[in-house]
Amino acid sequence: MVSMDDLKDVDFYPLLDLLKEIDASEIDAVDMVNRSSCVLSGEYVSPLLHAVSKKLRVVDICDISFGKDFLLDLAQQGLTCQVLNLRSSHFRKLGMVGKFVRMHTLNLDFSASLTSFREDCFSCMPNLRFLSLCETRITNLWTTSSALAKLSSLVELRFQNCLYCRDVGYSTASSGNEINEGYGSSHTDLGLHIELPSPSAEVYPQLQRSIYDEDMNDYDIFQDVRSTNEDSSDDSEVDFSGHHQDLSSIELLLDVRLGWDELADLQDEISFGTLDMEDKVSFSSGSDNLNTMTSIAPKKYISRHPSPICYQKHYREYMIASLPNLKVLDNLPIGKVDRERANDIYARHFEYLPYNRHGKESVVGMLQKREIRSNLPCTGASKSRNNFSSSSTKSQYFYSRSLSAAKMGSCAWPTLHPLSIKGGVLRDERRNFRPRQFEYHPSDSSLMVFGTLDGEVVAINHESEKIVSYIPSLGAMISVLGLCWLKKHPSKLIAGSDNGSLRLYDIQHVPTTSRGMYHSCGSVTFDEFDQLTSVHVNSSDELFLASGYSKDVALYDINSGRRLQVFADMHREHINVVKFSNHSPFLFATSSFDQDVKMWDIRQKPNQPCYTASSSRGNVMVCFSPDDHYLLVSAVDNEVKQLLAVDGRLHLDFGIAFTGSSQNYTRSYYMNGRDYVISGSCDENVVRICCANTGRRLRDVTLEGRGAGASMFVQSLRGDPFRDFNMSVLAAYIRPSSNSEIVKVNLLASNDHDKSYSYTRQSRSVAGMGA
Repeated sequence: MVSMDDLKDVDFYPLLDLLKEIDASEIDAVDMVNRSSCVLSGEYVSPLLHAVSKKLRVVDICDISFGKDFLLDLAQQGLTCQVLNLRSSHFRKLGMVGKFVRMHTLNLDFSASLTSFREDCFSCMPNLRFLSLCETRITNLWTTSSALAKLSSLVELRFQNCLYCRDVGYSTASSGNEINEGYGSSHTDLGLHIELPSPSAEVYPQLQRSIYDEDMNDYDIFQDVRSTNEDSSDDSEVDFSGHHQDLSSIELLLDVRLGWDELADLQDEISFGTLDMEDKVSFSSGSDNLNTMTSIAPKKYISRHPSPICYQKHYREYMIASLPNLKVLDNLPIGKVDRERANDIYARHFEYLPYNRHGKESVVGMLQKREIRSNLPCTGASKSRNNFSSSSTKSQYFYSRSLSAAKMGSCAWPTLHPLSIKGGVLRDERRNFRPRQFEYHPSDSSLMVFGTLDGEVVAINHESEKIVSYIPSLGAMISVLGLCWLKKHPSKLIAGSDNGSLRLYDIQHVPTTSRGMYHSCGSVTFDEFDQLTSVHVNSSDELFLASGYSKDVALYDINSGRRLQVFADMHREHINVVKFSNHSPFLFATSSFDQDVKMWDIRQKPNQPCYTASSSRGNVMVCFSPDDHYLLVSAVDNEVKQLLAVDGRLHLDFGIAFTGSSQNYTRSYYMNGRDYVISGSCDENVVRICCANTGRRLRDVTLEGRGAGASMFVQSLRGDPFRDFNMSVLAAYIRPSSNSEIVKVNLLASNDHDKSYSYTRQSRSVAGMGA
């Protein structure tokens, strides 16, 4: 065992020469260990680790002092060790693409910066059997399971440390287990590794020791000798910033045991939940196969150091169903009953591929079948599984939907591309725009308009990222919160700001630069509507509605420019959004923070609503499905429901998990016509995609950032009306120096970018307004 704790740079060359001779010596194995702050420079550590080839057994290091270059070198070159233990690693997006052929155990516990995996991660670890990721920041079930699926030998996985408990006290999974006296009364061996050797006990006993036992009191966990200035740049996938700010992680870190079959004392443990099972675990310690065990879980278990992914709804069932070779998850064995139950829950709550396609298919194969107009081969068994009738294969949508499913099956990591819309495009302004609202054009697939926090309105070609028209605020607007294109006059749009200003613009009469003076040619100014948050034009382009921080809604005539009427006291609290139906020019819906959604008919001079539907929280959004059959209602904190537009009856509750925040404003829209729903909230960095027919979750798209202040939130979002499984997300930052960005998301094209982007919250007051 080589301890690197007290090594100095002057020791490097003698030690390097010694290690190069190890493979030819009679030494059986070499363990490289670093348990405290290391004086040795990071540039010297890599050559030492690579000096031993065939006999390198364990690498156990705390990389907080070695720097970014060391971690990148390790990930890209690989190691010949069998066990790799990286305590508190600063990987942000893990991309271990080097050769790790001999490695069977990887421990990345307490890597508080780790949020996701690169697409090619784990591709060079054919023999990895044990992986531990406790107290990381991983959240996305879909990309995580797709990355782990590359580990063909993986049999044990941990995102948390779990133990069984009963009504009084707790017990082990195996009735024959005894407390392991060697590690104190607080440490219990669960006996889960029936045929799987525990690396903590048989490979590397040092992993069993706690950080406290490793003299962590002599090591300043908050110290980063490289500092954030050098190592938090945005061109790295390694994050050295903000680690000391996560005090909860540090407190847990000081009281953790790194043993693989670890079990800590109950004082700081939390109840993770109740498993919905009938009986308790019962299996024999002499069983030869975990899959053949009678594995019915107990009523409760205790979780310690969970990663955020553990709090995802149906997390355990999803991982079991997605990783068929896994035998132990979070220290809990996976038996036949567990797997059957997991597959059932997966089928009820998740879509493997769009449109309920159950198997991945080749895009080329689908194109060939489309060209020759042949039906898919369908046996009786596969017919019932895929639920396709012979008539469905002849549907006009069959091939397009099958192509989408085939493309998404090969793209677990969607393409995220922030629009490059800088003031420099205007040739006379060197600044970034600050978008606050945006809308796709209803008939031109290349056009989009966005309004800014500075009152500007900018029409762009989002394909070429060139500005088509630029309308300065001219002091008339502040934040543009309402935008709506006219349908029969495709060059015109209505824009409204939070100071009440309302105007109609014709982008054909607007210059592409602010150097060309804009004299309101082709525009119409309407009477102001104070504290405006929403505008919407009816299907005939004759009328539009405005709502805001009041209980009233105003009706305007577009042709005359007059305000026709103000409908007063339509709700008990302010009306955040108002929407006309897509086909009737008279029907519109309002959503209010009084928890009600109401349907109105202008022909009845809205004194009474057609009906009222209520949510359990304040409503942020309402919109009609493209065919007007449904209303999609989004209330605070992920309460998303689909109502029948005819009478307001509940059709679907999407069952998205709550965060507990009363400021978590949720917005939802339709995508792919009315096939799918996209939903995002201003306290979260994730967009959820659900089937609008069944409510099953298809994917989550996580917006990721890097460096200091990399947290983010979804301020608004829209489905692309012309491209299947495409959308755009308005993502906002918390840093005052950073502007919000419009990010285009393509679920059918995989491109694991070298760069990822950060977006965070600005102000709560802005986040709660408008659509």
